Amino acid sequence: MAKVGIVMGSDSDLEVMKPAAEILDEFGVAYEVTVCSAHRLPRETAKYAETAIDRGLEVIIAGAGGAAHLPGVIASFTTLPVIGVPIKTSTLSGVDSLYSIVQMPRGIPVATVGINASANAALLAVSILALKDPGLRERLEEFRQRQAEEVKAKDARLKELGIERYLQTRG
Repeated sequence: MAKVGIVMGSDSDLEVMKPAAEILDEFGVAYEVTVCSAHRLPRETAKYAETAIDRGLEVIIAGAGGAAHLPGVIASFTTLPVIGVPIKTSTLSGVDSLYSIVQMPRGIPVATVGINASANAALLAVSILALKDPGLRERLEEFRQRQAEEVKAKDARLKELGIERYLQTRG
């Protein structure tokens, strides 16, 4: 049964939301993916959120661009944690999306990650799920340790090669 819902307002958001699915795959967390517009399908969006717990969801990641109401609308219909992913737009480069999601009114919170940062949304979802899943918590700790080791290796290589040679080897 899916533990995380990945929902977006349009299929054009799928490229931005795909890294969230990849992170959840890496951690072995089951998820469902849905396209559901807060503006064009308001009743269906409400039903999606209202039935999320019954479907086994524990966290929802909602991506939206422009007016970006999808994460807030979903949060208003469920008590599950909702993580908003502001999607970069051609008009205002995603700043409009960011403000729409992060400036939720008191009482209906939506956690918000950076513009197009669905991978971070998935990592936050994993952190939330890891609170009650020791195996998942261990995998998350190992993931973070691998990241730290990668940075240490890059630092050592930079010191060995110097700036110019290091940059040349990075492509």
